[in-house]
Amino acid sequence: MKIPSLPGFDQEAFTKYFMNAGWLIVARAGSLFIKMIITAIAIPNYLGNSLNGVLNYPLVLVTFFMAACTLGMDSFVTRQLLQHPDQHRVVLGTAFRLRLISGIMALPLIYLTYFLIGRFAAEAPAAPFEYVAIVSLVCVAQSVNVIDSYFQARVQGKYIMYAQVGANLLSAGIKLALVVFRAPIEWFVWMLLGDVIFLAIGYIYLYKRQGNSISQWRFERKMASELLRYAWPLAFSAVFVTLYMKIDQLMLDAYLGEAVLGVYSTVVSLSEGWYFIPMAIVSALFPAIMHARRDDPQRYQKRLQHLYELMVVLSVGIAVVMTFAAPLIYRAFYTPEYALGAGALVVHVWAGVFVFLNVASGQYLIAEGYTLISLCRALAGAVVNISLNSWLIPRYGMIGAAYATLIAYATTALFVIFVPKARKQGWMMLGALLFIPLIGRLVKRR
Repeated sequence: MKIPSLPGFDQEAFTKYFMNAGWLIVARAGSLFIKMIITAIAIPNYLGNSLNGVLNYPLVLVTFFMAACTLGMDSFVTRQLLQHPDQHRVVLGTAFRLRLISGIMALPLIYLTYFLIGRFAAEAPAAPFEYVAIVSLVCVAQSVNVIDSYFQARVQGKYIMYAQVGANLLSAGIKLALVVFRAPIEWFVWMLLGDVIFLAIGYIYLYKRQGNSISQWRFERKMASELLRYAWPLAFSAVFVTLYMKIDQLMLDAYLGEAVLGVYSTVVSLSEGWYFIPMAIVSALFPAIMHARRDDPQRYQKRLQHLYELMVVLSVGIAVVMTFAAPLIYRAFYTPEYALGAGALVVHVWAGVFVFLNVASGQYLIAEGYTLISLCRALAGAVVNISLNSWLIPRYGMIGAAYATLIAYATTALFVIFVPKARKQGWMMLGALLFIPLIGRLVKRR
């Protein structure tokens, strides 16, 4: 069967990268389905809104540090592997060592942050310290995930699918058993760490199946210096991105308590569950975009424009469907104590339009080496979101948090319009958002 091509990509190249994107999307789709059934529906209904808030709190807190522990180098490691495939053992070994060290260093910072929140927040933290201590080990376990970049660089998305779907099926089966046998919440907390460990084991196994071994990885100071020199702005950017994507949940708990956090966590799960789509597509197409930048600048720009258009079409379609489906979802799948989540979901899901654009434009910034712009726009989004949440949550509760998220995401996506050397990309995204190029092509055909 011939796969229809995306404008801006030649048929042969698009077929190759589409197949890789297809594997990645299957992997994320499998994860999404499992997450919707088990994590976003079965567990919240079993635990109730208060205990669901307790369960989600440690992961939200630790997520801020997880972003820093990756050192923002995932895309840059993929780029290095594309440019120097013969050095993959050095690149992976160095990236792994750096991420492992940063994960260990993050642990005391997580514990300090927890106690500071308990000291100064209006409400005590939703979860006890031991839950946070368990989940914090995710920062160390996720170091192995550098193998993901190896498969992306080799356009072998099917192995990512095997690892992710296999780990998620195992995790889902265990979590479902915990619900059936009415296990205490402590077991679900341990499974937050188990999710990452299962995935790490899957990556190591598939990497070894290709004749490789992590024992052959080598650390080199020169490579470490190069990775850190280019990636440090992305590391801070990742922290700020996590800040503006997760701060609303911590602030809801601080202002309104764990029961509201438990309801809002279902909103976030249902809304952000779709974010695998831009990440999978962009990860799969990143090699094609990099090759076009090197060989044909005009094709490079054309591919970026059509990528933005694709992101808008997909995200707006999802947002429209979820807007109408939100009340039905909460009536059909949740107990009445979660009913207020429907209104917040209708608002929050539209933030995904800007997330899709943000993910796509982020690859342009990495390709051009504009890592400081990535840092500045993430910082702008964090400042906007914290400010708006401080104002809106006390007045409007969780729907105020949803509006703050929507505005912050829009600010981040369109930030590049105000940066001269990246302004063209901003106008391209805005044009795609208003469907101007698409309408223009349809008019020309007539």
